[in-house]
Amino acid sequence: MAARLLRRMLGSRLLVLRSPPWGSGSGCARAARSGTDTGSLTKQAEATVATDWKKKLTPEQFYVTREKGTEPPFSGIYLDNTESGIYCCVCCNAPLFRKLLLVLVSPSTTRCHSRKKYNSGTGWPSFSEAYGTCGSDESNTNIMRRPDNSLGSTRTEVLCKQCDAHLGHVFDDGPTPSGQRFCINSVSLNFKPGSG
Repeated sequence: MAARLLRRMLGSRLLVLRSPPWGSGSGCARAARSGTDTGSLTKQAEATVATDWKKKLTPEQFYVTREKGTEPPFSGIYLDNTESGIYCCVCCNAPLFRKLLLVLVSPSTTRCHSRKKYNSGTGWPSFSEAYGTCGSDESNTNIMRRPDNSLGSTRTEVLCKQCDAHLGHVFDDGPTPSGQRFCINSVSLNFKPGSG
C-alpha cells in the first residue's frame, strides 16, 4: 500500500529516475554497458599526481621513488657521508633515517662511533634502523615494508609511509642489535646536517 501511494505521489519523477536525462545513447551509458572506462577520475588523478611529481623531482629521483627504480651501486651522494644528521624523503621531506656520531674522549683515545648509518660495502647507504624506531617497534617511523617479488625472489621493499615513495629494500643481515640492513637509494633522500 505504501508503495502505491509513493508511486502516485512521485509517478513522473520515478520515470525520470528510471531513464537518465542523457538518454541511453550517450557515451557514458555506452561505456557503462561495455565495461570500459572512458574518463576514469582515478586514472586522471593518478596522471595528475605523476605529472606533479615529474615537475618536483629530477628524472633520476622520479625513476627511483615513483617507478621503483634503483640507482647504480657506489654512485649515490650519501654513500660515504659521515656527517651527523637526519635523512628525509626527497618527495615529502618526512624524516626517515638518522646518522649520529658519539665522540668518546679519554686521555689516550678519541673514538667516533656511528649509529644507525653504516658502511655495509654493498654500494648503497645502509642503516640499521629507521628514525623513530623504539626497540623493534616501527609504528612511530615514516617507513613501511612491503613484499617485493619483482626479481623472481622475495625481498622486502621499504617505502615512505607519508607519500609511498620507493626508498630501497631491507635485509636481515645487518649489525646487532637490530640485525637489519636498510639498503636505501641516495636519490630518494635529502640530508639535513646536524639535526636529530
